[in-house]
Formats: sequence, C-alpha cells, structure tokens
Amino acid sequence: MEIGKIIGAIVMLFILLGFVTMAVLFERKVIGWMQSRVGPNRVGPWGILQTVADVLKMLFKEDTIPDKADRTLFKAAPILAFMPAFAVVAVLPFTPSLVFSDIAVGLLYYMAVSSITTIAIMVGGWASNNKYALLGGMRSAAQMISYEIPLVMSVVGVIMAAGSLNLKKIVAAQADMWFIVPQFLGFLVFLIASVSELNRTPFDLPEAESELVAGYHVEYSGFRFAFFMLAEYVYVFAMSALTTILFLGGWNPVFGLTFIPPIVWFVIKFAAVVFFLFWLRATLPRVRMDQLMQLGWKVLLPLALLNIFLSALLREVPLIGRFY
Repeated sequence: MEIGKIIGAIVMLFILLGFVTMAVLFERKVIGWMQSRVGPNRVGPWGILQTVADVLKMLFKEDTIPDKADRTLFKAAPILAFMPAFAVVAVLPFTPSLVFSDIAVGLLYYMAVSSITTIAIMVGGWASNNKYALLGGMRSAAQMISYEIPLVMSVVGVIMAAGSLNLKKIVAAQADMWFIVPQFLGFLVFLIASVSELNRTPFDLPEAESELVAGYHVEYSGFRFAFFMLAEYVYVFAMSALTTILFLGGWNPVFGLTFIPPIVWFVIKFAAVVFFLFWLRATLPRVRMDQLMQLGWKVLLPLALLNIFLSALLREVPLIGRFY
C-alpha cells in the first residue's frame, strides 16, 4: 500500500512538471496571439521545446548567494515555497476514483497548507539581505494574508450548500446544478481573490519589476529561482482544479452527456479556467498597492460576508433551499 502511494506521488510529480512545462509555453503563445505577436517559434517544431531549453539553461546557470545573506534560510525558501504547492494537489479529486488522498476535510486542508507559501516568500525576501527583496516579501505577506480572508469566506456558501468539507462530496452535490449558479457572488469573490493569491496579473505586486527589480526573488538565480516559478505554476494547476471542483461541477457532465468520460469533463473545465488566467495577464495592467489592499478589505470582504448571509437566507426559501 505504501509503495503504491509512493509510486502515485512520483506519477503526480511528473504530471505537474509536464503541466508546468506546457503551461509556460501555452501562456506565451496565448499572450503572443492576443497581442498580435508570434511568441516562441524557434526551439523545436512551433517552438514547443522552448520551455525545455529554458529549464536546461537555468540548470547550468551560476548559483549565486549574496555574501551577507542568511545562507540556510536562503537555500530553504525555494523548497519551502514548492512543497505546499505539491502537497495540496494530494486532496484534489479529478474523478470519483482518481484522488491521491480522500480526506473528510479536504477543503480545509487545502486552505491551511497553501498558506505556508506566504512564509516561504517572506523568508526568501528577508534572507536575501536586499531591501528590494525584503519589500517584495513584505508586499506578498500583506497581499496574501489580506486576500486569504475573503478567499476562505467565499467558499462558506459552498460548504453550506454541500454540507461537507470533503471535496468529492462537494462535487457530488453539484450533480443537478453547479454551484456557480446559486453561489455566483461567492464565485466572483473566490476568482478575484485566487488570482491575487497566485500573485498573477493584475495583482503581481510582489514581483513588480518597475519598482522592485523582481521583488522577493531578485537575488535568486539558476534552479533556486526556477523553484519559485515552479511553485507559482503548480499553484495555477491547483487553484484551477479547485475552482473546477467548487463551482464548475468537477467531473459532472454538461447536458447529461454521460458517455464522455468524467476525466474529460474535468480537463475541459480546468483548461477553461487556466486559459482565463492567461487571458488576464495578456489584457490587464498592474494595479497600485493601495488599490489592491482597498479592493481586498473594502470590496471583497464585505461581498464575501454578504454572500454568507444570502446563502443562509436562501436555505429557507422554497424551491431555492433544496439546492442547499
């Protein structure tokens, strides 16, 4: 049994590495297409080996550590950033039988473990002994903690509707109607907060090149830098899968087309969420830090509270309450 779990973890690791490799290429292609550019087209047919070439280049780059940096924490931060990103994938069910670890509080586990990455980013910025890296780490800590609150509160309505924290049961509760319909307000809050949690455009303030010269990882090079990038794209995988599970019905089919395998339905919905994240990066400018914080505390948090109130209220309304 233990050997099977180890093999499953290794397979999942390779799946994630494959996703990151293709996602980076796909993102550059999509942004190029949307901005009337060509995108990668030189390495391999249609540029499909560009990401592989970039990874190999990082492997052979010089690994530098600043003289006055805290060497132990400097080395540990990239690993600490990646480990939670990989750990949260363990509880994500892709089909009724395709889940690495089906635990009763899967959603709570995801929220708890994913928050550890905030500490890793802060540690990386502080250990670098660079004021710009420290500012980037502090920005990230403030941003991610601020948006974790509306993110968690936005899924309370989903928990009320499904009556469970188990992710498989949440998907099963959407057999008749996806939660994006009765929980549309919660979905909007979750989507915006998740983009901020991923530190992606238009909320990529921790990496603001214009004023922080890449922010918390400015002193990192080679494969240590690659670990931070790897963690970001693994979280894109995890958050897109979680969005599919919580609001888009997971593997439940559309229009009763049950002859299509559940994993295909999941992948289609998952790919649509990933495409949306890349679309945002191609079209929206970066917001200011004060605008970012105001959106989180003055807009998303009240909306998340309103969604909880409405969810509780609608449970008592005939015809609507049956979906809760």
